[in-house]
Amino acid sequence: MKRDIVEIDEERCNGCGACATACHEGAIQMMSGKAHLVSEVYCDGLGACLPHCPTGAITVVQKESAAFDEKAVKTHLQAKPASVMHISQPAGNGHVCPGSAARQMQPARHAMPTSVAVDDESVDSELSQWPVQMKLINVRAPYFQNCDLLVAADCSAFAYARFHADFIRNHITVIGCPKLDDNSYYIDKLTELLALNDIHSITVVRMEVPCCSGITEAVKRAMLTNGKILPYREVVLSVEGNILI
Repeated sequence: MKRDIVEIDEERCNGCGACATACHEGAIQMMSGKAHLVSEVYCDGLGACLPHCPTGAITVVQKESAAFDEKAVKTHLQAKPASVMHISQPAGNGHVCPGSAARQMQPARHAMPTSVAVDDESVDSELSQWPVQMKLINVRAPYFQNCDLLVAADCSAFAYARFHADFIRNHITVIGCPKLDDNSYYIDKLTELLALNDIHSITVVRMEVPCCSGITEAVKRAMLTNGKILPYREVVLSVEGNILI
């Protein structure tokens, strides 16, 4: 079948590894100091890795290729070593999700740009619609038509101090937590939302914890189902409130 697939120019690749980090399917890996597409069946063709490449070594091309295989991706990701996260875990052998591990940060240690200088005047909200929770939104609401859509993980607005100014401004916002909710519901809701509306672009903002990647999966599945490959941006935040990607 002919479909969109990522192509990497090894000569232009500087080996920074940003694309491999940005690829949530594990389709790109670093080998001998260069980025390589390890298997075309792992690549969904959406190009989330493109904006992270500083040299323009990555493009999306149409070519004969095997279909994207979600089951193969899951098996591939499960076989990869888990990334190490510096989060204290309780004693014992029980598995604890990194996203639910207790953690305390001191706001005073935050450096710009995540800190916000506030004078005597109030800071206005940039939120332009209500509700925002995925389960409460009406996909036929008129403000979804011809909008720039922000799909955010619940915790992201609490972690990042300039969330309204940097992400909500000029966007229609929906939020959700794939850890606490059924992510298949989010996939269905976003699929319906894209089917009924002309969306200009999608920005995803999520936390670095593994369970938060469900937000990314829901958005990508919705685009693939509708055959709408929209301008897409993904921002990953650390639990300290810094932009990682």
